Amino acid sequence: MTSSRLRRAVTLSLLLAGLTVGAVAAAQAAQTPAAATTAATTVAAPTLRPALGGERRFLTLPGFGRVAYYADPRGEGRPLVLTVSVNAAASAYEMKPLWDAFAGTRPVYALEWPGFGSSDRPDVKYTSALMTGALTALVAELGSEVDIVALSLGSEFAARAALQEPRIRSLALISPSGLGQPRGGTQRATNEDGGQTLYNRLNTFSTPLYALLRTRISIEYFLSRSFRGPVDQGLVNYSMDTTRQPGAKYAPLYFISGQLFTADAYGDLYSRLTVPTLVLYDRDAFVSFDRLPQFTAQPSVRAVRIEGTDGLPQFEKTGAVVEALRAFWALP
Repeated sequence: MTSSRLRRAVTLSLLLAGLTVGAVAAAQAAQTPAAATTAATTVAAPTLRPALGGERRFLTLPGFGRVAYYADPRGEGRPLVLTVSVNAAASAYEMKPLWDAFAGTRPVYALEWPGFGSSDRPDVKYTSALMTGALTALVAELGSEVDIVALSLGSEFAARAALQEPRIRSLALISPSGLGQPRGGTQRATNEDGGQTLYNRLNTFSTPLYALLRTRISIEYFLSRSFRGPVDQGLVNYSMDTTRQPGAKYAPLYFISGQLFTADAYGDLYSRLTVPTLVLYDRDAFVSFDRLPQFTAQPSVRAVRIEGTDGLPQFEKTGAVVEALRAFWALP
């Protein structure tokens, strides 16, 4: 296959798989409680190298299994919890620039969602409630008030957790999904079964599809949509490693079929927030910010544009992101 045909094939696979948040952002997320998930049948192999410094730890979700998080309790002040995005290759490495910036100055923890990174990857139903349950379980494990920095779709889980867990004292959302307008016909069709039909169709050819998605050319193509400049090769390499773990295909299928999204995240989640909230954004190929002005009209919400970025500003404009976060946390 020529390089141009291979690029077209990769592009087509990405489009078919729906690996853009915008393509499925209005899908209805199933509301299955974390404790109601079936018992784990496949777990992550302990061979994945650490994504971050600090100590790799695990907590247990009843009915699911182990959820991984990284811990560096050094420093002073309120603990900071970093949460990552959701995609075919999500891992804590996505937050490495912020981990490196804050580790040692305040207690820092980084959560890897169920089904991703070093967390278990069983063949079970993955839902927004399961993801949210992992975050609230980590807050309970820490036993103190926390600040959260969330990325992309992880912002929806963090917002949902903040509505349930009073120890979450602030949210910083980087390129959050769910601020676009709810979609029309596609949303209604998807809401008929919460994306289950699409999931069933994808599952029939999930192994060859995921094999294509985890190639270097596919990963670099996808990541190039989120970098204004050169793609960080450390992120590419770790993405390749994490997609080769046992059970790696299961959770991404639920993401691709739209079942991890909230149909109207602004109406159901963001508009109800009362904790101090910061949105960091610029351009993003996968999400829109149509309702950001509406969101920032809320008294507890502010936004900072990190210009010159395409969805992963923590890599390309680390200094600007760190400065914006510190200024936000310093507010009374």
